[in-house]
Amino acid sequence: MASALTDKLSRLVKEMRGQARITESNVQDMLREVRMALLEADVALPVVRDFIARVKEKALGQEVLGSLKPGQTLVSIVNKELAVTMGEGVADINLNAQPPAVILMAGLQGAGKTTTTAKLAKHLIEKRKKKVLTVSGDVYRPAAIEQLKTVTKQAGAEWFPSTPDQNPLDIANAALDYAKKHYFDVLLVDTAGRLAIDEVLMQEIQQLHGALKPVETLFVVDAMQGQDAINTAKAFKEALPLTGIVLTKLDGDSRGGAALSVRQITGAPIKFAGVSEKIDGLEVFDAERHAQRVLGMGDIVALVEQVTKGVDMEAAQKMAEKIKSGDGFDLNDFLGQLQQMKQMGGLSTLMDKLPTELAGKAGQVDMDKAEREIRRKEGIICSMTPYERAKPEQIKATRKKRIAAGAGVQVQEVNRLLNEFGQMQQMMKKMKGGGLMKMMKKMGGMKGMKGMMGGGGMPKLPF
Repeated sequence: MASALTDKLSRLVKEMRGQARITESNVQDMLREVRMALLEADVALPVVRDFIARVKEKALGQEVLGSLKPGQTLVSIVNKELAVTMGEGVADINLNAQPPAVILMAGLQGAGKTTTTAKLAKHLIEKRKKKVLTVSGDVYRPAAIEQLKTVTKQAGAEWFPSTPDQNPLDIANAALDYAKKHYFDVLLVDTAGRLAIDEVLMQEIQQLHGALKPVETLFVVDAMQGQDAINTAKAFKEALPLTGIVLTKLDGDSRGGAALSVRQITGAPIKFAGVSEKIDGLEVFDAERHAQRVLGMGDIVALVEQVTKGVDMEAAQKMAEKIKSGDGFDLNDFLGQLQQMKQMGGLSTLMDKLPTELAGKAGQVDMDKAEREIRRKEGIICSMTPYERAKPEQIKATRKKRIAAGAGVQVQEVNRLLNEFGQMQQMMKKMKGGGLMKMMKKMGGMKGMKGMMGGGGMPKLPF
C-alpha cells in the first residue's frame, strides 16, 4: 500500500471529521493539505489540479444533511472523488471474442510483466474457468523465456516454447495457430520490455498488435515508479490502443502516485493490482475499495475474501465442533491454526486491510517479531513425533531436549509453547456447554463486548 499517502490522508480524514461546519476557509485549508499529500506521493500535477477542483466545487456546493456532521460529508466527497480519479468501480477483463481471446501484455522491463502474465493466467483458470496458453516474445532479456515457463507451470497453465533466435512476430503467430488447433480459450502474450522507451520497442509491439488483434492490451506499470510512470503511460497510450492497466508492486513501500495518475493520463481503466509476490497475488482492482484503503478506512471486503480463501472450511468446522465439545484439542490442531494463518498471507498482509484506527492499535505489536514467533512455534511442533503432538502431557525433559535440538531453539522455548498450549486447552474446556458466556459475565465482559460491537451485534467501523 501507499503508506506515506495513506498516513497523510487518514490524518486529514480525522481532522475533517472534527469540523463543526463547512466554510470556504476550512475547505481551503483542507484542500491545501490534500494537494501537498498528493504531490508528495508523486501524483501527476494535472491530476492533482483536476481532483482538487472537483472536491472544492462539491464541498462548497454541498447541502449538508441534518443527520451527518459536515466533516463526514467532506470525507465522503474526498472518498468519492478519489474513486472517480482511479476509475470508479470495477472494470472486468473482456474475453468476448472467438477463442482464443488474445491478451497482449505491454510495459517496460522490470515492471513485472512476466510474473503478472502468470498471475493473470492463474486468475483466468480459477475465476473464469478458462484453458490458458502463455507465450514469451521477449527474445532479448536473458532467461525471460525460461522465467515464463517456470511461473506458467506454477499457475497451472500451458506454456508455448520459443527461443531467443526466433522473431517475436513468428513466435506470436505460431502460438496463436497452436492455441486455435488445441482449443485454448485464452492466449497470453508476454512482450519484450526496455529500460526506457525507444522506437524499436514501440514498432515491435505495434507489429504484434496488428498481427494478433488482441481483445485486451494491458499496460503493466510499476506502482513504485512515481512520476516516471506517467511518461511511460503516455508513450504506450500513443503507440497502442490500451484497454486496461495492471498496477504491480502495490504492496511495496511506494508513494502510490501511479495508482491515482495512470488512469486519468491513459484513459484506460485499472483492471488488476499486484498485491504480493505469490502467484495468486493479483486482485481485481476496485477503485472504491482502493480509495477507502488510501484514506485509511481499510478494506474489510478484501479482508473477508482473503480470510475465506485461506481458510479450509471443513477443517474450521471440525475445530468448531472440538471447541464446542471441549475435548480432543491437541498440538496437531494448534499447528493447523498456525498454518491457516500463513495461508491467509500472514499478519502483516491482513493488517494492511484493516482501517487505520484498528491497525494503529494492533500496530503497537511488532508484526515481524510476531510472525517470527509463529514460525518458531511451527518449527517446535514439527520437531515432535505424532504421538507427542497428540499427547503433549507426555513430553518430559528428555523429549524436550530432543525437540529443542530439532527445532534449533532453547528448551525454555519448548516449555513456553507447552505452557501456552496448556492455557489454551484449559480455556477450550471452560467454553464447553456455554462456559464462555459464564466466564464473560464473571469478568464483566458483556459490557465490553457490547462496546466493541456497537451495541447491536455489528462491528463499529471508523468511517
